[in-house]
Amino acid sequence: MKGQRVPAQLSTIVAILLVFGSLPVSAQDGANFTLTIVHTNDTHSHIEQFDGYSGSCSEEEAAASECFGGIARRATKLAELRSTVTNPILVDAGDQFQGSLYYTQYRGQEAADYMPLLGYQAMAIGNHEFDDSPANLARFIDAVGLPVLSANIDASSDPDLADKIAKSTVLEVDGEPVGIIGLTTDTTPTSSSPGTTVSFSEYISSLEPVIADLEAQGINKIILLSHIGYVDDQELAAGIDGIDIIVGGHSHTLLSNTAEEASGPYPTVVAAPNGNPVLIVQDGAYGKYLGNLEVTFDADGIAASWQGDPILLDASVAEDADILTVVAKMAHPLEELRSTVIGASLSAVDGSRESCRFSECTMGNLVTDAMLWATQNDGTQIAIENGGGLRANIDAGDVTMGHVLEVLPFGNTLATLGLKGSDVLLALENGVSRAENPDNEGTGRFAQVAGLRYSWDGSKPVGERIVDVEVRSADESYHPINPDAIYQVVTNDFNRRGGDDYTIFADAASNPYDFGAPLDQALADYIAAYSPINVQLEGRITRVDSEAAAEAPSALPATGTGDTGRPALVALLVLAALIMSVALCRRSVADH
Repeated sequence: MKGQRVPAQLSTIVAILLVFGSLPVSAQDGANFTLTIVHTNDTHSHIEQFDGYSGSCSEEEAAASECFGGIARRATKLAELRSTVTNPILVDAGDQFQGSLYYTQYRGQEAADYMPLLGYQAMAIGNHEFDDSPANLARFIDAVGLPVLSANIDASSDPDLADKIAKSTVLEVDGEPVGIIGLTTDTTPTSSSPGTTVSFSEYISSLEPVIADLEAQGINKIILLSHIGYVDDQELAAGIDGIDIIVGGHSHTLLSNTAEEASGPYPTVVAAPNGNPVLIVQDGAYGKYLGNLEVTFDADGIAASWQGDPILLDASVAEDADILTVVAKMAHPLEELRSTVIGASLSAVDGSRESCRFSECTMGNLVTDAMLWATQNDGTQIAIENGGGLRANIDAGDVTMGHVLEVLPFGNTLATLGLKGSDVLLALENGVSRAENPDNEGTGRFAQVAGLRYSWDGSKPVGERIVDVEVRSADESYHPINPDAIYQVVTNDFNRRGGDDYTIFADAASNPYDFGAPLDQALADYIAAYSPINVQLEGRITRVDSEAAAEAPSALPATGTGDTGRPALVALLVLAALIMSVALCRRSVADH
């Protein structure tokens, strides 16, 4: 039985797999069903091909074949896979919503239109599916026509969303039932807008009865579509039995065995409490890659062997002509907005996730400067913008309103408040509370700032990371923040209400006002007023422990010294032992 504890040898083998990069088990005695999981996550309304980061694909980049992704290119690769791989299914781990002008225009209907065309069979609900209220998510579920899943969401009290979210579904694949479960990050109330009628439960207690129900139906192959992040996925896999594969999302983590920028192996293998392997996959974000994992299960539904890697959707993959026609029809209303030039930039402005959620970035400087400029009549001294609110780059050259809306797609307004210096410190502590690890969820809270500068230490405990804060005076000089003084702060209305765990803005604000100008309009006006802009890094944010870490001696032996053949020999011996152990273990399992 799948839920029984397996011999100790298998637990040892799973541990070895973790150490040696999740090598696939090669023995296949008793294996009798092969499934290919094709998957996406965090596509964020990237309907068209893009520049590979988060910005639009320019005509020059397209001509040079330097663009990636897009649903037309994805359609081509999907058609190829369906004709070549064994028993493919297509699933998504959430966050179809938000991130491009397509979402600004269509509010999720663009995804509801294309997902059936591409043959998606199930998706998890991501936090951004709530960005425009539960009612908007309900409209999407009605329109998309496929199972939209989450085991830990209770929407029974919501008048629009009640009875629309399934916990799981079952796909019949070549006569075999495959259980699919959804899971949504419990941080959604602080990272999106689900309101008070929707609640999010603890992960394991939510999943256990759903897994039990599927197993009671005789289903022994279970896939979790998880929108909680790579780190939490690993912890979850080690804490619950019954899940075979986790298709992850939320942290925008690329897992790969070949890509240089990967954060871990594909799949990452974790031992469940009963010793069975759990395979975790994730393919980055925006549809730049297409996940592709082949798994062979034995008669008990235990993963016995696996192979695969995300497929890079670069210009070598042609765009499907029929889907391009669909895209062109959707794009038509966006052209006037995109083409309205509001100014120019002398240099590229970096709004990438990799920069703005972990350090000072030029887009953060530009946006927070615009926030202070737009509220100068209110006497604001400090601007704080969450890095997760910045969603695209701006290239050098003409800047259009379309570029601005891609950078700031959320429709936020400027919000002003008075805040004691000691509470500003608490806000900054919240901003750096998750930023020591790129694979953490919640990194979007990182504070981009204007009117002050701060340093922080990622090696310190959460709540003790801010090292130094200085506020800029009218004469442009900086002075240490006064914990007892009241400062006038501008942020966005999402953060002011407590979004991204900025609860101090909600609890300690004096004279808050959340209904200022739209943030995107403030940025557009600022660019128009100061064009051509030339934004640079200024030392507003300094991480003090990163330089020390870079200078620390490596714990690994230096290459080119000693017996260079010995590591390879050891690896071969371990691999041989692993193969032999697998064979013995499989025989032991078969004998029982």
